[in-house]
Amino acid sequence: MEISSKIKYTLLALLELTRYYEQEEFLQIEQIAVSQQIPDRYLGQLLMSLRRCGLVCSQRGVKGGYQLSKPPEEITLLEVLTCLEGAATQEYGELGEPLSMENMIIKEVWHEATKAALTVFGSYTLRGLYEKQQARQLLNPMYYI
Repeated sequence: MEISSKIKYTLLALLELTRYYEQEEFLQIEQIAVSQQIPDRYLGQLLMSLRRCGLVCSQRGVKGGYQLSKPPEEITLLEVLTCLEGAATQEYGELGEPLSMENMIIKEVWHEATKAALTVFGSYTLRGLYEKQQARQLLNPMYYI
C-alpha cells in the first residue's frame, strides 16, 4: 500500500503548522511550501480542503496565513484522511455481482484490514507524529561539512 502525494504533502504541511501551533503564528503558504518542499499551488488547494473540514483556519492580510484550528493532540490522522478522501470505509465487492463464497471471504478480509487501518489512523494525532519526528531528529543528527 502506497501513500499518495496528496496525503504526504498534507501531513507535511500539518506537521509544519504543528511546529508553530504553540507560538500562535499564522504561516503563509510560501513558508510551508519552502520548508517542506511542497509545490505551493498544490499546497494552497490542500489547505483550502483542510479549512473546509475545519482542521485549519486562515487569516487574510500581512500577518495572515494558516494555523491549526484546534490543538494538534485533538486532530487524528483519521480526521485528516477522511477530510481528504471522504469516508474511509470503502467496501470490497459492491459491484452488483452475486456474492459467492470466495467473494464473501475476500470481503471479510478486506473489511477486517480496513477496520484495523482505521483503528491505527484514529490512534495517531498530529502531536504524536510531531513528537515522533522530533525524536527521530535527535537520533539522526545531520552533519554538515
